[in-house]
Amino acid sequence: MIQNSIDFGVCRLSIVPVRKEPAHRAEQVSQLLFGEHYEVIEISKDQNWLLIQVYYDGFNGWIDARQHHSISKEYFEHINKADFKITTDLVTSILYNKSPLHILIGSIIPISGSELFKMEEQFAFNGEAKSLGVKRDVESLITIAGKYLHAPYQKGGKSPFGIDAPGLVQMVFKISGYRLGRTVQEQLRQGREIKNPSDAQPGDIVFFNTSGKNKAHPAIVISHNKLVHVYGQVQVDSWNEQRKLIPSNKGEGYSILTIRRILTE
Repeated sequence: MIQNSIDFGVCRLSIVPVRKEPAHRAEQVSQLLFGEHYEVIEISKDQNWLLIQVYYDGFNGWIDARQHHSISKEYFEHINKADFKITTDLVTSILYNKSPLHILIGSIIPISGSELFKMEEQFAFNGEAKSLGVKRDVESLITIAGKYLHAPYQKGGKSPFGIDAPGLVQMVFKISGYRLGRTVQEQLRQGREIKNPSDAQPGDIVFFNTSGKNKAHPAIVISHNKLVHVYGQVQVDSWNEQRKLIPSNKGEGYSILTIRRILTE
């Protein structure tokens, strides 16, 4: 339980639901993966829920107070500047305080080239990982996207066992070294616009109109006519010569709203 009115935390479980309201029945709007850190900005009246702001993307939501792991402000500020490792194995295990724990792709391991700052927790990790700040090329990004194939759609999900459309985009780019927002609305403002669809290239994000009400659906270009996106599950679909997305088993196509280029040239 939180002792101070201002607290900081880090996820020390494989995955933690982040909810819209302080209740287990509330909508899941995101998730914390192991190693993600945050600031507590409010405590529910019954002290069972914490409103947090995730440092990486500024996203706000409620977590169960029993799943909170408190850290000092000093260590929080150190994590902000540290270039820790991000895991690239679909699922791997670590020894955390001498106990095994399974963690998922995109988890943050507090291991870097510099000595850890007053690190009292004990970690042992020998899986595949890369430095969080190192930018990878488009071929690597496409390989990472492929690791999420067939992950089922889950509102607010960020894992290979349940993920939503902006979650897929954010996680693929995060692992590749590029920071994107958690929501479609934020992602629509990032990178630079590619005005001509024929100029789209692998690694670009294409936003489609799937509802007729300018509700954007993001997909990552992986070849001149293929995209990976979430449509019930993470899958690869085609876009036609008119640059409309043709999801599997669906006759009509979805038209483009915009294309954004994130990767540096």
